[in-house]
Amino acid sequence: MATKSKKKRSTKTKSASSKTKAAKPTKPAKSPKPARAGGTDPKRVAAILAKLDEAYPDATCELKYENAFQLLISTILSAQCTDVRVNQVAEMLYKKYPDAKAFAYATPSELEQDIRPTGFFRNKTKSVMGASKAILEKFGGEVPRTMEEILTLPGVARKTGNVVLGTAYGTASGVVVDTHVLRLSNRLDLSRNEDPKKVEQDLMKIIPQEKWIKFSHQLIWHGRRVCHARKPKCIECNMESLCYAKDKTV
Repeated sequence: MATKSKKKRSTKTKSASSKTKAAKPTKPAKSPKPARAGGTDPKRVAAILAKLDEAYPDATCELKYENAFQLLISTILSAQCTDVRVNQVAEMLYKKYPDAKAFAYATPSELEQDIRPTGFFRNKTKSVMGASKAILEKFGGEVPRTMEEILTLPGVARKTGNVVLGTAYGTASGVVVDTHVLRLSNRLDLSRNEDPKKVEQDLMKIIPQEKWIKFSHQLIWHGRRVCHARKPKCIECNMESLCYAKDKTV
């Protein structure tokens, strides 16, 4: 009797074992898909650059200036103001204040009224006078030629530094990220950041350095003429086939 019992147990054990072996292994959980990289694919970026060259071969800074110092002052005044308005103000301004010394020792209240049409005139007066004094006292009356030095001037951040170094001196120290470049970089999926500093870093990684200066001007021109903030003229855009922005109008 004991022998039969052992056989039955053995049969049950084998049956359980076979069931275990027959069980299908559980599939590992799928890892999340990486973010779409189509926007910064080198071929797509090259196509965008080619389209910009086709549309704006002669794009350049639209601020009027005669030297690096005037460009610096005009760029400071251009914050939250159009280049057209700044150019109107500058026509009189540089006759009255021809150099850094004239701005540095101007009467603040008088200078405020002179630049009032550009907006934020009190803060801009402080920046203009502070930058002018620093140029006189630290740099012998000349606008610095490096980003490290130009950023020490009051009222000067990377955008202003890139405008002056790139346009006046031809130095590609970075990419100008103004409101147009910020908007279009997101629309064209060249950057998914909102902070200008991070957007600049993103662009510097995918745009060839020899294109940084012109690329900035071209994107600004495109933002002013075609890719408007509220109603972009997508039907007139030669990059429409490359763009998949959510707010396209075609």
